[in-house]
Amino acid sequence: MFFRICLAALLSTPLVVTAADVQIQDDGSKAVVTIDGQPFTEYRYTGYAKPILYPVYGPGQKPMTRNYPMVKGVDNEATDHPHHKSIWYTHDEVNHVRFWMENGEGEASPDVGTQVQTSLKIDGDTIVATNDWVDAKGEVICSDRRTLSFGTDDSARYIDYAVTWIASAGEVTIGDTKEGTMAIRTNPLLRLSSAPKKGNHTAVGHSVNSEGVRDKEMWGKRAAWVDYWGEIDGQVTGVAIFDHPDNPRHPTWWHARDYGLIAANPFGVNHFEGKPDGTGDMTLKDGETLTFRYRFLFHPGDVESAKIAERYQAFAQD
Repeated sequence: MFFRICLAALLSTPLVVTAADVQIQDDGSKAVVTIDGQPFTEYRYTGYAKPILYPVYGPGQKPMTRNYPMVKGVDNEATDHPHHKSIWYTHDEVNHVRFWMENGEGEASPDVGTQVQTSLKIDGDTIVATNDWVDAKGEVICSDRRTLSFGTDDSARYIDYAVTWIASAGEVTIGDTKEGTMAIRTNPLLRLSSAPKKGNHTAVGHSVNSEGVRDKEMWGKRAAWVDYWGEIDGQVTGVAIFDHPDNPRHPTWWHARDYGLIAANPFGVNHFEGKPDGTGDMTLKDGETLTFRYRFLFHPGDVESAKIAERYQAFAQD
């Protein structure tokens, strides 16, 4: 398969892991992350229907995610899907409550829930937070514990994002839907489709997965990793997302749209493979847990120059 690498080659070209000064400061509404004194990202846990990471800066301080709807009116940005907020983790069918979708202005929908933080701890380069998944009536459906670590890998920056689902309020079923789960809405210059009419940008991005499938054909396919890259402010820059081999149902399916949405989704089998509805359901009994681990790697260059396949192997062996 495309990009498959033998172990001998990996050992002959080790990657350099660079020590960095990671600082995280919590101001009561967000935890601000800097690397070597430069802004990296903010873990915003209030003000939205779910915790998000925004903004996110890659190598050379290039903006890696869409600003909308946190900041509106930015040139060249589409205003579709306001629930696509930079980087987030959620799912749209959990005990029949929708967490991917969000309530907008006006009357709230009775089937849409929110994620409410219950604790946050900072330990060096790591954030550990817990959240309740709450329905429109205020009842807890389930909970999670998420661990986010930040650092650098040679010339790249990374976010390790682990989420443990907790059946804290009885049995919970994570439903078979494409609308989930570990997601990013990229900088518009990384999208695969043409730029919107607003603005002057005409560049589009490129993408490939671990199996060699490219661009729009990646949607619904299973892969260990995906990588998107394009020119941002004069520099070729990309983001790779890694699915850890210990994750349930690895390699995951990818809800990867050409307009900039990329989401690892191990549950949406009905949509991705056309199998009977409910095939992708996963049920946790009361008290059970389920853990997923991912890495977002923000890198200079394209998939080959950034050695994404090698970097994935290093991550997979951790």
